Amino acid sequence: MLVLSRKRDERIVIGGNIVITVIEVRGDKVRLGIEAPVDVPVHRQEVYDAIQRDSAASQSDTTHPA
Repeated sequence: MLVLSRKRDERIVIGGNIVITVIEVRGDKVRLGIEAPVDVPVHRQEVYDAIQRDSAASQSDTTHPA
């Protein structure tokens, strides 16, 4: 894992086409802006985990019909 320190309005570039900007730092919360191509999904971890669970459940339903 790469760990970086950034201040407000500073950016991180990933792969030349994804830009993460620190929008605000308030206490223990950081607001980030993410610019990514339309074909690159961007989710919070808990949303991504739910999508993965739903996908696994639906695949399981199609391979083992009730």
